[in-house]
Amino acid sequence: MKNIDEIAELLIERRKKLGIEQKDMYMRIGMKQQQYQRIEAGSDVKLSTLLRVLEGLDLELSITPKDRKAPPVSVHEASANLNKEGLQDDTDDLDFWFGSEGKS
Repeated sequence: MKNIDEIAELLIERRKKLGIEQKDMYMRIGMKQQQYQRIEAGSDVKLSTLLRVLEGLDLELSITPKDRKAPPVSVHEASANLNKEGLQDDTDDLDFWFGSEGKS
């Protein structure tokens, strides 16, 4: 994807392939037809809105390096890989944020 118009075209194609009308997106993701129509028209959207639309169309975001030597990494794979590497929450930070610091 190189621009917003390409993303919008992909969304249109996917919606039609699923047999969904723009007005049906309200039932799938709680977005009014007019708002969704602007997205398909190529309007700039927040990432959170795009992720919501992708979820409603059974799509997911993946990021691919421009050199294309490395395989694409989906958002779900990236978070799963972090968990596999053994990253753990810092108990001291949790205690600070949730108020159990200094309690016996």
